[in-house]
Amino acid sequence: MIDLETPEYLEKVRTAMNSLAGSMLRPIARKYDEAEHTYPAELDAFRGIQVMGRKKKKPVEGEPAKPKSDKPAAGQNLGTVVTVEEMCWGDCGLMLSIPNAGLGNAAIAAVATDEQLERFGSKWAAMAITEAGSGSDAGSITATADLDGNEWVLNGEKIFVTCADRCEAVVVWATVDKSAGKAGIKSFVVEKGTPGFTLDHLEHKLGIRASDTGTFVLANCRIPKDNILGSAEVKKSTEGFKGVMKTFDNTRPMVAAMAVGVARASLDLLKEKLEAAGAKLDHAAAPNNLPAREKDYYMMEATLDAMRLLTWRAAWMADNGEFNNTEASMAKAKAGRSGTLITQKVADLLGPLGFSRAELAEKWMRDSKILDIFEGTGQIQHLIVARNVLKLSSKELK
Repeated sequence: MIDLETPEYLEKVRTAMNSLAGSMLRPIARKYDEAEHTYPAELDAFRGIQVMGRKKKKPVEGEPAKPKSDKPAAGQNLGTVVTVEEMCWGDCGLMLSIPNAGLGNAAIAAVATDEQLERFGSKWAAMAITEAGSGSDAGSITATADLDGNEWVLNGEKIFVTCADRCEAVVVWATVDKSAGKAGIKSFVVEKGTPGFTLDHLEHKLGIRASDTGTFVLANCRIPKDNILGSAEVKKSTEGFKGVMKTFDNTRPMVAAMAVGVARASLDLLKEKLEAAGAKLDHAAAPNNLPAREKDYYMMEATLDAMRLLTWRAAWMADNGEFNNTEASMAKAKAGRSGTLITQKVADLLGPLGFSRAELAEKWMRDSKILDIFEGTGQIQHLIVARNVLKLSSKELK
């Protein structure tokens, strides 16, 4: 029998993170929505905390190996998606601005060598993939990396980089061999302040305005040879395109959890306003006998549960060493799209209050839109799921 009860350790995580989000993030959500590009100084409380990371791969010499257990892991991924949901219930843009919680940190944690983990593991790292002519198809990037002696020379432009201004390092995707296609794409760690690496400008956005998003230009930017993420030997670097793409199998459930958190915040507000207006929510009532607004609430609540369960399944699989590419994309597609629809519907049902700055409903509606777009659009997630289900390659199903 499937046990859908929240494990005790996750309940403790959820309670603690909800308290933190409610006391620290929610009160300043509007402040930094209006003060776009201003770093939230309140988040300095998180500095020094390694939000994303891993222990070194190599065992300590002389230390006995830990016996394997048949018991499912109380894993980092599942704990992370629970944390992310609660933090985004507080505020999504602020959660994205927490130091050392960048997408680049996830990539470093996933495929860096032990030496690279020592050098870059404590830095706030962003991820630079998208280009003006390369969005959802990450394999079509044109930024180049040419080996010159003991240095890589990087050239190109990267847009829509999250935490561009605040990060300390950036994981840059570039091709070492255009003729090799996706196989020639590798990722490189470029530290801020490196000559030839310039933050060109910051974007003005619809939502998640507390998080800064910018464009980087690389002009003959030289970095050490061993800054290629994974093995410094290109032919041996299996952690290139395929390796770092696997990062998304861990991070897409995180984005799904963001959508769950924002959508839940909207539904919580709607429930509060419905009950204040005299509505008595009764889950035992027949749907067809309910007022339209209450029926809409129940449908959105059920959708929210589906979003969360898909997200938890993908995270649990990752923690237990199971291939979760399909499930990660299913969670991201469902949560990203449904989260957008829920926040829009809530704003609609709240009437004028849903579009007033007196409440955060209109902000949540704006914030949720990006969650259906970044980390791979919903359409791309459907394509990934279809390829896996039909067992077709990217060349066979485009």
